[in-house]
Amino acid sequence: MEAPRSAEQRKGDTMARLASDADAWIATASADGDGYLLPLSFLWDGAGVIVCTPRASVTGRNLSRGGRVRIGVGQLRDVTMIDGTAEPVQDERTKDAFAAKHGWDPRREAADYAFFRVVPDRVQAWREVNELPGRTLMRDGSWLA
Repeated sequence: MEAPRSAEQRKGDTMARLASDADAWIATASADGDGYLLPLSFLWDGAGVIVCTPRASVTGRNLSRGGRVRIGVGQLRDVTMIDGTAEPVQDERTKDAFAAKHGWDPRREAADYAFFRVVPDRVQAWREVNELPGRTLMRDGSWLA
């Protein structure tokens, strides 16, 4: 097992992962508290995680409510967990950036797709059990490292 990374290194690794990875696990809940988990493509725009899904889908309805969201990026032994709140994305440049990253523009689909930004208030990152202490990199929307 490698030695634990410093908080600064974890944050750097996390920022690199958010810039380069394409897909994440997105967990939402209905108004009744029913959980729903699925993979979606994402874009990190520096302020949040941009996702796109059909507006009428379970995830689209859950995100439209502005509820809590949990996002998992990476592998089991090198994971970044992001907790935040969803808000709609209106900015066309952000939508253009999402389409450019993924080579697919949901705005050109027949279904009505909606874009959302998950604004993080907590970010955690760890590889092994020795990185569990200090895994929180952001708390209450402020970076700790």
